[in-house]
Amino acid sequence: MRIQISNVTVTKNKKDILKNVEWKVEKGQHWSILGLNGSGKTTLLNIINGYLHPTVGQVEVLGELFGKTYIPDLRKQMGLISSSIQQQIQEIESVLSIVLSGKFASIGLWEAVDQADVEQAKAYMSLLKCEHLQDREYRTLSQGERQRILIARALMASPKLLILDEPCNGLDIIAREELLKIIETVSKTNECPTLIYVTHHVEEILPCFTHTLLLKNGEVFKQGRSNEILTEKTLSDFYDRPISVQIEQNRTWLALKEIVEQK
Repeated sequence: MRIQISNVTVTKNKKDILKNVEWKVEKGQHWSILGLNGSGKTTLLNIINGYLHPTVGQVEVLGELFGKTYIPDLRKQMGLISSSIQQQIQEIESVLSIVLSGKFASIGLWEAVDQADVEQAKAYMSLLKCEHLQDREYRTLSQGERQRILIARALMASPKLLILDEPCNGLDIIAREELLKIIETVSKTNECPTLIYVTHHVEEILPCFTHTLLLKNGEVFKQGRSNEILTEKTLSDFYDRPISVQIEQNRTWLALKEIVEQK
């Protein structure tokens, strides 16, 4: 079991941000978490990463029960790609040192590395098609290039769990599709960690994401195998709008159906 969330509720200012969430992620599965803004996605991620404790319920990640484990050590087994990580990186830091810092789960490279570490970093950058950037400063990179570097950085620690929090935000369609192709490539590697992909765009859910969790108003609306969840009926109910679904390149694309007003 990679993640086990049991009856988790998070209450703030007398309001339930998450309510009675039950969710299990098993080894060999890759999950997408889909929800509109304000659905509770960020709160759920903060629970998994140990940045937030539930008001009620139990959390177990990578076999470690929260409340009985040292969270900073556990985080070394988890990779996180998020805007908050991007904002912490020094603008003048080189790409290679950023990737190498992932071995120590640190912001900035403060420990000695050997040639094997450098070769490993270059191998990950080659896999993600960004090895040509290794001598560049972080501030010179595009948003898409930054996301590739952060994924390479996360892989350096050989994580068992890799969380991608809306990684395509701010990307144009070409950069988005290039990044999604990279994520699909990572999913096919033998050493690929369990992937958790958070988004509010259905079309970003790649074929590699075997399962999907629909989160709505802080509650689990539905969960299960992606091909059983991403249907016209389920998504219409989920969005409270009539939805048209089209499958293209093994991905689900949505359009709102026109509502004809009866006279």
